[in-house]
Amino acid sequence: LGVRVERAAANALELAQRLQAHPAVKAVRYPGLPTDPGFERASAQMRTFGSILSITLDATAEETDRVVKALNIWTPATSLGGVESLIERRRRHGSEPHSIPESLLRLSVGIENVDDLYNDLAAALDNLK
Repeated sequence: LGVRVERAAANALELAQRLQAHPAVKAVRYPGLPTDPGFERASAQMRTFGSILSITLDATAEETDRVVKALNIWTPATSLGGVESLIERRRRHGSEPHSIPESLLRLSVGIENVDDLYNDLAAALDNLK
């Protein structure tokens, strides 16, 4: 379990850093990034920053759905903490608050090769524009 948690957290940090630079990504939320509003508190309380991050795309809901469908490694699902990487578009249901952006993706990062994970995301994101 310890090795799995360490690997997933390391993958999440690396993905968060890479995704900040992708032109289709408007925002990245991950407590391990110095630009995240929770960074100072997380740094004081945590040894690693976990395996969950979110990104908001510069895209419509429909375009965001197409990104999710274009992925090969990431599995569209709502879950946390598995060995496999999962992704979900938030605000898919009418009951969800409008304060949640329609282009918000939540990523639960697993232990796969980080380059494979990023390349899969980048290829899907590159098709937005």
